[in-house]
Amino acid sequence: MSFFRSYIAPFFIVLIFAIAMIAVSARIVLPTDMMAPAPAVDPDYSAAPTLTTPVASPIPELSELLHGPDEFGAEG
Repeated sequence: MSFFRSYIAPFFIVLIFAIAMIAVSARIVLPTDMMAPAPAVDPDYSAAPTLTTPVASPIPELSELLHGPDEFGAEG
């Protein structure tokens, strides 16, 4: 266990640091157009899929949500 703690664990720490350093430094060699920010373009919502299945029941009114359906109301 002492061998792992003295030699293997520090090697893994240095290896992970080196991989991270290479990944961060890779942007230096990228083309300039890849380092530019992404273009701000509105997405095309006209190609969005539409709902084709009919709705089984209509959306209830607010009073129906608060007090329940009219057929269950008390008379009087």
